[in-house]
Amino acid sequence: MNRLLSFLVQGRSGFVNLMRIAVFIVMAWIGGLKAFQYEADGIVPFVANSPLFQFFYKNPPPAYKAYKNPEGQVVNRNIQWHRENGTYVFSYGLGAFIILIGCLTLAGIWFPRTGVAGGLLTVGMALVTLTFLVTTPEAYVPALGGDAPTPHAGFPFLSGAGRLVVKDIIMMVGGLIVASEAAERVLKRRRP
Repeated sequence: MNRLLSFLVQGRSGFVNLMRIAVFIVMAWIGGLKAFQYEADGIVPFVANSPLFQFFYKNPPPAYKAYKNPEGQVVNRNIQWHRENGTYVFSYGLGAFIILIGCLTLAGIWFPRTGVAGGLLTVGMALVTLTFLVTTPEAYVPALGGDAPTPHAGFPFLSGAGRLVVKDIIMMVGGLIVASEAAERVLKRRRP
C-alpha cells in the first residue's frame, strides 16, 4: 500500500501533464469534428437556445426543429437551411477556437504562462457548455405524451445531449488543475 501511495505522490507532475494531454485530445478531436456537417447540425439546439450564442444564427428557436438531420444522414433541404442559418460558419469558428484552447493547454507542459491561459480557457469553455443544461430543452428526456405520462421525463433525467454536456464538469476541474499547476511554476520562476 505504501508503494502505491508513494507512486501516486511522486507521479503528481506526470499526472498533471497527462491531464493536459487528455484535455488536448478531447479539444482537438471535438474541435476538429466541428468542420463536419453532422457535428455542426448536432450543436444547433445548444447554440440556438443559448442567450450567449443565439445571435450567431439567423433563425431563432425552435425553427431548427423542422430541419434536424438524423446523425450521419444528408438531407439537402435541411443542409441548405443550415447554410442560410449560419450553422456551418459558426461551427467552423467554434471548432478552431476549441482546438486553440487544446493547444494552449498542451503547451503548458513547456510554457507555464501559456498553460495558465489554456487551463483557464478550458474552465471558461466548460462553464459556458454547462449553461446548456439550463437553456437547452433537448438536454432532458422529453415527455412523450399519450395515454400515460412519461415516468422519466424532464429534470433530472438527462437525454443523450444532456449526458454529453454534464461531463464538462470534469473538463472544468481538469482545467483548474492544470492552470493551478502552471500558475505555481510561474510564481516559482518569479521568486529570487
